[in-house]
Amino acid sequence: MDDVPPATGEDAKAPASLAVILLVSVLVVATCGLIYELLAGTLASYLLGDSVTQFSTVIGTYLFAMGVGSWLSRHVRRDELGVFVRVEILIAALGGWSAAGLFLLFPIVEDFRIALYALVLAIGVMVGLEIPLLIRILRHRFAFRELVSNVLTYDYVGALIASLLFPLVLVPRLGMIRTGFVFGLANVGVALALLFALRGTRRIGGDLAAALAVVASLIAGLVLADRIQRWSEVAFYNEPVIYARSTPYQRIVLTRRGDDMRLYLNGNLQFSTRDEYRYHEALVWPVLGRVADPQSVLILGGGDGLAAREVLSDARVRHVTLVDLDPEMTRLFRDTPQLVALNRASLSSPRITVVNADAFRWVRQARDRYDAVIVDFPDPTEFSLGKLYTESFYREVARLLAPAGVMTVQSTSPLVAPRSYWTVASTLEAAGLFARGYHAYVPSFGEWGFTLAAHHPPGDAVTLPARMRFLTPASERAMFDFPPDMARRPTPVNRLDNQALVRSFALEWGRYDG
Repeated sequence: MDDVPPATGEDAKAPASLAVILLVSVLVVATCGLIYELLAGTLASYLLGDSVTQFSTVIGTYLFAMGVGSWLSRHVRRDELGVFVRVEILIAALGGWSAAGLFLLFPIVEDFRIALYALVLAIGVMVGLEIPLLIRILRHRFAFRELVSNVLTYDYVGALIASLLFPLVLVPRLGMIRTGFVFGLANVGVALALLFALRGTRRIGGDLAAALAVVASLIAGLVLADRIQRWSEVAFYNEPVIYARSTPYQRIVLTRRGDDMRLYLNGNLQFSTRDEYRYHEALVWPVLGRVADPQSVLILGGGDGLAAREVLSDARVRHVTLVDLDPEMTRLFRDTPQLVALNRASLSSPRITVVNADAFRWVRQARDRYDAVIVDFPDPTEFSLGKLYTESFYREVARLLAPAGVMTVQSTSPLVAPRSYWTVASTLEAAGLFARGYHAYVPSFGEWGFTLAAHHPPGDAVTLPARMRFLTPASERAMFDFPPDMARRPTPVNRLDNQALVRSFALEWGRYDG
């Protein structure tokens, strides 16, 4: 028979409402547990790059730690309810402060990964204790099959809630630091609800004091969340932060020191106002200068509007289509006066159409032809960016390139990462295009590389406008000359199924950064 065993000891004294509180607790702790896991994985990908590796290792470590916690639960031989309450208080403190703590530690610890995985292990062990303890606590209140069904149902529903809330609501609305504090309060709320239900059956003074102390620390953290974020980012960037926001796609940070304003995406420098003109002139004009009549131009990426600024300065260009994933990025650079001054209001020009979409999907659906294509994506630090450097993506872009058109691709540093740099050329050639590399010195980046591509071999004949700040006909010709340490070498083709570029990029830049 599937009977409910009789309650004994403190279970017999506990109020009937306790079973309802405990079942609701399953839903809450499952949601909180997955939120902490997602926070750790997202923070690791933001701060360390390569989201696939970071999420894979964080999830693996977290699940292993949960297994350890489940195994350790067998050693809890009495007062399971009291242990569960204390576990909730501890998880609330660790999980609630996890995002803030990791942000604060990143600029100051020598090996951030040790702190990251130590925290993931600690939270995982505590979370692994929760469900076994709950099952043992509830065993006297439900038949076994009903107990397992209820617990697992609430557990899986909690996981679904967390997985939907995190990317759609929590990160864009609250940010990661506030999200940690809010769910820490949810965990300690479970502990307080249980202590309230048990107040007449046991001494709760010590646990109640600990729970209230954690509540106070989490509320203080919630109030100070913006300051904590600023402290951590000022320490990380070593520059005053004037704007910072997490979007569903990336962390956008603007810093300013004196006359130098810098944009960082997920911690990676995108431009400095002191020398961005070198980068953008080198990106745009070797293309426009090789097209006889560039009436229609496509820009993929470049949500800051700086490449568009250069393109729109060419009176021959009648229309520009700019495709950038993040609407917050294009809104920021369209509506902020000091940024509008930098890009000369390019994103508000009547000659431009801004499309906020995933470029990988957009190019597959696009049908128009373009006389020039500017590909200005961030470096391939992770697989979601690496797909924008693949043979299949370049084949779709080549389909949109007019027969006499020319395109260019931002291709990382040929000095720091020569294998990665020349992989872009090999991949463009595998997509059926002729490719030709060139490079320019940008002080903020060092030697930086680009790749021309076309349906025909890109020649030397180029027409440049007068009075540019960096490029001249002579300096433009010199950009195509590579010394031996940057010279072409055999490289693989970057495909969706191998992502060779992401791997070589991480290896080469990791060796350079030490």
